[in-house]
Amino acid sequence: MNFSDKSGVIYTDEKDGIGYLVLNRPEKRNAMLQAMWEAIPNAVAELDANPNVRVIIVTGSSDKAFCAGADLEELEAIATSAERRESNRLAIRNAQRSLARAKKPTIAQIWGACVGGGCGLAIHCDMRFAARGAKFGITPAKLGLVYPLNDTKQLVDLVGPSKAKSILFSARKMDVDEAERIGLIDMVFEPNELEEETLAFAQQVSKQSQYSVRMMKTFIQRVLDGQVDDDEETANIFGDAHEGMDATEGVRAFLEKRAPVFKWTGEE
Repeated sequence: MNFSDKSGVIYTDEKDGIGYLVLNRPEKRNAMLQAMWEAIPNAVAELDANPNVRVIIVTGSSDKAFCAGADLEELEAIATSAERRESNRLAIRNAQRSLARAKKPTIAQIWGACVGGGCGLAIHCDMRFAARGAKFGITPAKLGLVYPLNDTKQLVDLVGPSKAKSILFSARKMDVDEAERIGLIDMVFEPNELEEETLAFAQQVSKQSQYSVRMMKTFIQRVLDGQVDDDEETANIFGDAHEGMDATEGVRAFLEKRAPVFKWTGEE
């Protein structure tokens, strides 16, 4: 897939250090096809490998919907084949894990419907910013289906087991106020402010030491994976940072009362 082709159902873009992964099926409210899930890991890898990109924003190509979930017509066809069910499960898992474990920070920018698989995409990003009027739901119980364990863990990590049970058992839709209150999303903005505010935050992150940002993202993922204390590798990362180019520049800039110019890109 040519990810620079903006007519594709998934495409990527980059501007001023910010990368974009765009769901582009607006006529179906970005309902996910298996081919879209399969394309996401390569799109994330492309943005991760781009030295100009410091933050990745995941969004839809219109302000009508982030993602309304799975394409149910395709899902009906997949249900008849054990082989297709397994390939679809792996495609979804690999796409979501590629976002959760991307080297660079990821932000879901959400308008409209963020339901089912769309919510699964969003919760695997590092942060979620939503427009007032967006709706959230995880609805396999309405279809007689089961939410995957990987997604369930991610949801429990965000909102806790009790709220996760409430969301999954009831299959109800939530507005942004409830979603923010329980920790499902991080920030709420007016619809005409969402893009500007998301970009402003992404740019703030992009100005920080990318060595610091990426190592701390790695540490947070280790905590989520169950690590509770330093091992030799994390202790060395902490210690070696003091001698790194960004730490040298950051301390010197602070002492000289100027803005730091961080140069670490991960290509060193």
